[in-house]
Amino acid sequence: MGRIGEAKALRALITGVAGFAGSHLTDYLLSLEGMEVYGVSLPRDGTQNIAHALSRITLRLADLGDAEQTRELLAHVCPDLIFHLAAQASVERAWRNPAETLVNNLAAQANVLGAVVALGLAPRILIVGSADEYGLVRPEDLPIDEETPLRPLNPYAVSKVAQDYLGYQYYLSHHLHIVRVRPFNHIGPRQGPGFVVPDFAQQIAKIEAGQQEPVLRVGNLDAVRDFSDVRDIVRGYYLALEKGRPGAVYNLCSGRGYAIREILDMLLRLSDVAIRVEGDPARMRPSDIPVLIGDSTRFRAETGWAPQYDLQQSLRAVLADWRQRVAQDHSSLASGGSAATV
Repeated sequence: MGRIGEAKALRALITGVAGFAGSHLTDYLLSLEGMEVYGVSLPRDGTQNIAHALSRITLRLADLGDAEQTRELLAHVCPDLIFHLAAQASVERAWRNPAETLVNNLAAQANVLGAVVALGLAPRILIVGSADEYGLVRPEDLPIDEETPLRPLNPYAVSKVAQDYLGYQYYLSHHLHIVRVRPFNHIGPRQGPGFVVPDFAQQIAKIEAGQQEPVLRVGNLDAVRDFSDVRDIVRGYYLALEKGRPGAVYNLCSGRGYAIREILDMLLRLSDVAIRVEGDPARMRPSDIPVLIGDSTRFRAETGWAPQYDLQQSLRAVLADWRQRVAQDHSSLASGGSAATV
């Protein structure tokens, strides 16, 4: 299969375009020749992550939970490629409100796929799952490949399993060109709080700026995770639609695990400020997966994908991003404005 952008200009639709990964996917697609980028986002989500790209994309504000709005969107765009990233992605929020997460994540995708079928469209569609789908991983399962049983341990993971298999069902039942991916942890600039690396970086930046006492509060530091740079992950999303097999599912990961404690130590070494670390019971989850290390052999073999950023580069970029955000928020408040939303 040749490069999907070669023959003609392609229309790519990114759902959740204003989110963390969505904004980086926007940047990547705009770097390709012959790509028209359309994005959809909820009105309340803001556009700060894609402000730099607004003049180069077509943005539509819509609620994918509304079937009629979704159908109108798809009829207007008629996309060649659909990158379905829109989802409630916070595990903490999913624990607080499981029903909201399940309904939100599954209904939005059902409406997108239903609209494609109803309109007779034939795009290539990427369904983004999560390494959380694997859940309770046993030592003999490591590293985790795509045949590892799914044993979800939290409501968010259940919602991603449902999205994963709904995509597979539409491939089988409606013969849609659907490729599924299960990305492991990914980090980089623009990621909001509520995730471990940006939470650490935000606290460090605030401490350095004198906005927080020199105490960094943490949850479980023993969990082991497989981290990739978001810029590598979104390049993988494109390759999945360019070279991936319809109906297939692929892990996207580095293949190396780091204890959260190691990540914290790396970030602390990037700061000159003395910082004390304290455990915070409020940051502990009801159940936490001890080890998630993935095997992306299948994806690498079929697409040629390989990470281009190492962990140190990613962590430096995250901390630099949060230092800038904290400085901007302080400047805004000092001048009488309101702090920027992150």
